[in-house]
Amino acid sequence: MAPIPISVIGVMFGHAVLGSYFTATSMIGFMAGAGIIVRNSIILIDFIEQQMKQSIKLKEAVIMAGILRFRSMLLTAAAVIFGSLVMLFDPIFSGFAVSLIFGEIAATLLSRFVIMLLYFYLIGKRREQFIAIKTKII
Repeated sequence: MAPIPISVIGVMFGHAVLGSYFTATSMIGFMAGAGIIVRNSIILIDFIEQQMKQSIKLKEAVIMAGILRFRSMLLTAAAVIFGSLVMLFDPIFSGFAVSLIFGEIAATLLSRFVIMLLYFYLIGKRREQFIAIKTKII
């Protein structure tokens, strides 16, 4: 859920830059985009967890996740952005498109670093110890 506030920054910036009102369709676009960016974060965290289960150190696993999973995150964001361009000029759904486009751009660029840093400093150390103990027991 951590990338959602990052997406809000992008959504509000996009509406301000384009001079578009934040409408109900904008909120729906924000919620749709939030689902996508949360899924991207889950993919990053899951990749880190899998690497640590293979006895890779936390720092290396976080760096590898940032490098290897970024392409899939970027392709997903590109699909959302280019798909939303069609709606950008529609008077009813333009807020939806603005929310998706700018929310995805902000979340894709910023959450790549923020999510991994939060995981590393808040959860990763304890998870690394837990996985090490669990693999020794099994």
